[in-house]
Parts: sequence; C-alpha cells; structure tokens
Amino acid sequence: MTHHNEFNQSPGVAEKRDPVCGMTPNADTPHRLMHEGAEVLFCSAGCKTKFENDPVKYLGGNRHEASGDAHSHAHHMHNAGAPPPVVASSSKWTCPMHPEIVRDGPGSCPICGMALEPMSPSADDGPNLELIDMTRRMWVGAALSAPLLFLEMGAHIGLVPMALHGPLGQWLQLFLAAPVVLWAGWPFFERGWASVRTGHLNMFTLIALGVGVAVYFEAAAIITTLVLVGQVLELRARSRTSQAIKALLKLAPDTARRIGPDGQEQDVALAVLIVGDHLRVRPGERVPVDGAVVEGSSAVDESMLTGEPIPVEKTSGSPVSGGTLNARGSFIMRAEKVGADTLLARIVEMVAQAQRSRAPIQRMADQVSAWFVPAVIGVALLAALIWGAVGPEPRLAYALLTAVGVLIIACPCALGLATPMSIMVGVGRAAQAGVLVRDAAALETLEKVNAVIVDKTGTLTEGRPVFLSAKAMAGQTENDVLRIAASLEAGSEHPLATAIIAASTDRTLTLDKVESFEAITGKGVAGDIGGIHYALGNEDLMRDLGADASSVSEEINSLREKRGATVMYLSQGNRLLGYVAVADPIKPSAIEALRGLREAKIRVIMATGDALGTAQAVGRELGFEAADIRANVKPEGKAALVAEFKAQGLRVAMAGDGVND
Repeated sequence: MTHHNEFNQSPGVAEKRDPVCGMTPNADTPHRLMHEGAEVLFCSAGCKTKFENDPVKYLGGNRHEASGDAHSHAHHMHNAGAPPPVVASSSKWTCPMHPEIVRDGPGSCPICGMALEPMSPSADDGPNLELIDMTRRMWVGAALSAPLLFLEMGAHIGLVPMALHGPLGQWLQLFLAAPVVLWAGWPFFERGWASVRTGHLNMFTLIALGVGVAVYFEAAAIITTLVLVGQVLELRARSRTSQAIKALLKLAPDTARRIGPDGQEQDVALAVLIVGDHLRVRPGERVPVDGAVVEGSSAVDESMLTGEPIPVEKTSGSPVSGGTLNARGSFIMRAEKVGADTLLARIVEMVAQAQRSRAPIQRMADQVSAWFVPAVIGVALLAALIWGAVGPEPRLAYALLTAVGVLIIACPCALGLATPMSIMVGVGRAAQAGVLVRDAAALETLEKVNAVIVDKTGTLTEGRPVFLSAKAMAGQTENDVLRIAASLEAGSEHPLATAIIAASTDRTLTLDKVESFEAITGKGVAGDIGGIHYALGNEDLMRDLGADASSVSEEINSLREKRGATVMYLSQGNRLLGYVAVADPIKPSAIEALRGLREAKIRVIMATGDALGTAQAVGRELGFEAADIRANVKPEGKAALVAEFKAQGLRVAMAGDGVND
C-alpha cells in the first residue's frame, strides 16, 4: 500500500505511518500537523520539517494532479470550517557571499561557486551535508597526501629506499595523488568550470587551473588538501552562525491547542493557525503566536523579550507574544499574528538578514576580486610565454612551473573569504551572546561609538531576585514571617516566590500546609494556615484588606531607594504582621565593564522599565549620574531613546539581554 493511499482517509483521522520515512510513530508523538483535514504523525522533527517543505512529494502520485486535488479539497474544507492545509514552504536559497543571488532551490552560486543556503531559517535543518562531504574529502586527501609528501621529500634526505626513486616511486605517487585530485578535489573542478561557463572568474578558477596543470604529484595533492581544510573551516564557521537563529526558533512551541467552533480542543501545528483562532495556553506552556487574552488570567514570563524576570500579569484584553512562557494559570487567547508576522518570526528574520548583509569593506573586496582573478590568469599566461620564449632549457617545463606558481600563490582566498566570513562569524557569535547586529555595516560603525545605552535587569543585574530581609511585627519573629510567606508561595514558579522559598530552605524552616489558596491577579496570594487566613502581596492588596502599612513606610522607602528592593507585605486579616523584601543583585562583572567603558571615554546611559526609585538605587551603586538614569522605559521607548542621543550628535550603541534590546 502506498503512502498516498494510506493518507487518503476521513478528515481528522491521524495518519498511522510517517509519510516521510514510513515508520510508525508513537501515538503521543509531539511531531504532528494537520493536512487537508487529517492529522499526520511523524517520528521526528526532521521528518515533519521535510513534509512541511513539500507535502506533495511524500504523498506519491502525479505531482500536478495531487497539487490540484489538494487545492480543491483545501478550499472545500476551509469553507466548511476545517483547518486549512499546510502549504509547501516557499523558501528561497541564496549565496552567503553574494546575497543578490536568489534561487528556488539548492545549488551553487554562479559568481563564487559556494553552496547556496536557505534564506528562511528552520529550527531543525538536519545535518550540514556539504560540511559532511567536505570533511570526508579532507580526511581522505590528508591520509593519501601524507605518505605522498614523505615519498617525495624523503627521497631528498635519504629516508626513502632507492627502489622507490625511479619509475616505481613515480607510479606509486600517481596512485596516491590521483584520488586526492580527481575525487577529493572534484568539487573545485566543478566550481572552476562553472565560473568559466558563467563568466564569473573566482578563486575556484585559479585552484582548478593550478591543480589541473601541476607537474608534481605531491604539489597537486597537498594544494588540494589545504584548500579542503580551508573549506571545512569555513563551513564550520558558517554552521556555528546558524545556531543562534535555531535557538531563537526553538523558543516557539511546535503545536498549539486550538479550540474549535464546537468547543472541542485539539493540538495542531502552528502552520495551520489562522488569525482569529482561539487557543488555550496551559501552565508551563509557551504562548504559540501573538494575540490577546480573551478569557482567564495568568502571569507570563516575558524575559525573552524584555529581560525583566518578573512575570507580567495578564487578564482579558492583555496582549501576549509568541514564545513567551506562561508561568501559572490557564487562559484562552485570540490569535492576531501568525506565521511570519509574529514578533519572534520578525526577530529571527532580522538576525538572518543581518548575517546576509554586506559591509562596505566587503563590497570593495568583491570589486577587487572581480579584477584580480582575470589579472592573475593574464600574468600567469604572460610569465609562461616569456619563460617559453627566452627562458633556459627545458623552457616548456619552466614555463609551466612558473604559470602554476603564479596561479596557486596568487589565489585570493583571504580576499574572497576572510571578509565575508569574519562578518558572518561576528554577527553569529554576537547573537549567541545576546547581541543582535542590525547589519554588517554596524560592525564597522561600532568602533566609532561614543555612547552606550544599557538595559538594567539581566544586563547590569543578575536578572533574578534574591531574599534581602524580613521584618516582623505584632509579636511575630522574622522566621515566622518568612515561614508563613514561603508557605503561601509554595509551589509557585514566580521568581519572587522562588527567592522567598530559597531563603526559608537556607534557614531550614518547615513550611505549613495551606488551604483555600487564592491567587489574586496583580496583587498577591492568600490562604488559610491552621484555620487562620493570611495574605501576602503589595500595597493594593493591603489596602483592600484594610491593613495599615504606614508604620513601616519610611523604612520600606529606604529599602527601595538604597537597595532597589521589591517588598511584599504579610497580613493576618486586617492586621499587618510584617514584610519580606527581595532585590535583584548587581552582576560582579558590571562594575568592571562600566569602568572600562568610561575609561574609553564612552558615555553610558542606563534604561530600564523599572520604577524610578529602583532605577536610581541601582544607578547610584554603579556610579551613574542622575541624567544618565532613565526609568519606566517601555520596549518601544528604547528606540526613541536612541534617537534622542543621536540627535545630540552621539554615536549610540544599545546593550541588553532581552530580544527587544
């Protein structure tokens, strides 16, 4: 039975076998998607990605007819309220050195001969087949070139037996060199010929010519092997640059739990979501796409976007972004931006474009290369003609050796590869460290920067709150306040709760069982311990309960001003029992880093979304002037802040740990 026949079944029935590899996946596999009304299961993410890129290929039958049937069936199912089919990916392929070259599929660049890469990154592209192939060729070339080099060079210093000095040795060298040049180096001949055919002479032109006309076996083999080493190093560097993009892509979940018109819930692939779909997000899950909460409430960890460690309370109407983490609570959201329109997808595309962008110096290198390669070939021919005409005997041999020497030595590998590769590696390595480079030209501008705007949380501070102090009142002890607070927060994943619970563990306090637990959105928590009702939260919660916190307001204001503390009050009914304070500690490396920037005469400005008091407390400890502390800065306000300092004539850089930075 063919995969095509197996796939044609009633809508909504899961495909039992993986249409890509033919294996039978587990029923609970997370790798699944909807296609033409039927759910298809896959044994791995790699098979799922291949199917998404070209589903018709794995369904069998006539491609044209299958495509037409799929389109007709998809139209009918979509109008009937069923999910739309997965559309084959329209990813384009481009050259990493010449981004103006864009093709519909993989191949070689007609300008430089390098392998094309997909423009739209994927979280699971599978192994780098070109790197695997070049690595295999390199090791074969090295294994055969080593004895070849020994045979030739050893003969000159008496390490090789006399029997191998004559024809036998020559035949042995030919036997060793032929596989290196003709098999290991074959891609260079292919690319060299393509450069001649298309009229774009490049470094592969020189390599193919030089190796092809070389008169010494060991020279041809060693040159081929060394070029292969360079290719492997280059491919490894390019492979590392894609890791940052893949890490960003993996922030989004593979599936979303969609609520149908009949109220039934089903896990579907993100690719089938459309604007208007209602999705359920459960505790601990990542938000699948951008949208807004329509029912329920929760706290969402948006640190991947803002860098702030405190989850943001979400209620009906609150916006949510794909890739952020739902810390607690369940809610239903409406999808408003899907696919390439989500914020995470746009950020990924920005990083991909930055890696493909070209700096001014790279454009100059390309212009030089365009003239340099034909000039080298011309010089090699001229040298051969002169040696052949007026050189000593044997003239032909000397002419050939001279031409080969010019071709090989003048190969512009550094000119053609070092500049673009340094840009790609620089952008990729920066992305791995949390620095998103807008484009390659920004790297050249960086050395002219004289002002740096830095985020606070997670950049200057650790990005995670730790216990600072506790205050006891009304006959309680400090340990009593900490124990009750930790008991109320037990089981919570909120960073503030984690700090309090960690402090109680350090003091070996035994937590109490909490009954009638209640999470009060945006204010705190409450519950009964031993029949007594307690509440832990902010000033708003205390005000609602009628608990008077004025007696500790002065010391709390001091904590906030000097330590940038976050304070949670503990009450029993309407009686204040004390408070617990936590703070985000400064990174040990922040002070040294700021000192280095200031010594370089670079102005540093701190921008944070925190309140002014917290910002000033951290700023004073780090030596910031009052004018260089900006508080209550929203994500969109950071771009305005950059524009403000640029208007003052400064060259501005931005440093932060959040994606929005």
